[in-house]
Amino acid sequence: MTQETFKNTVFILKDEMYRFAKRFVMSSDEAEDVVQDLMIKFWQKKEELEKFGNLKSYALKSVRNECLNRLKHHDVKLGFADLQLHRSELYSMDINNMKDYIIGFINQLPEKQKMVIHLKDVEEYEVSEISEMLDMEENAVRVNLMRARQKVKEQISQLMSYEQRSISE
Repeated sequence: MTQETFKNTVFILKDEMYRFAKRFVMSSDEAEDVVQDLMIKFWQKKEELEKFGNLKSYALKSVRNECLNRLKHHDVKLGFADLQLHRSELYSMDINNMKDYIIGFINQLPEKQKMVIHLKDVEEYEVSEISEMLDMEENAVRVNLMRARQKVKEQISQLMSYEQRSISE
């Protein structure tokens, strides 16, 4: 694979990889590190990449695996209790607009639901593509997507009813 081919087939995926990584690690710097590390690995194995049919799927699977490895390492390093406290602090930040609320609600979802809703509603992948990327049955993708959307919808409804009460009082 030439440098030009690599640039046109793999490097163009960096923005999607970054957005996907940021959903996991919740840090712009860490997400950039994940993408940079993977790009280096991909370049070192550029000849093997040509064997993969769907490079986008492979790249996003790699992002997922790298992020999970980093989170596991981080969990061990900080200890489970410290990590949970850190995450709850991130979720309880003051948020000024609905977009930020929705992103916060999505970040609170279980990992599978978070990945599925991001890939479907943000990146706009088809269920079959998500199924391949996450090694899940298509039906499981649909169920996780439905549950994720339902949870976010419930939280938005609770938020709206709370704001309505605050305005009325």
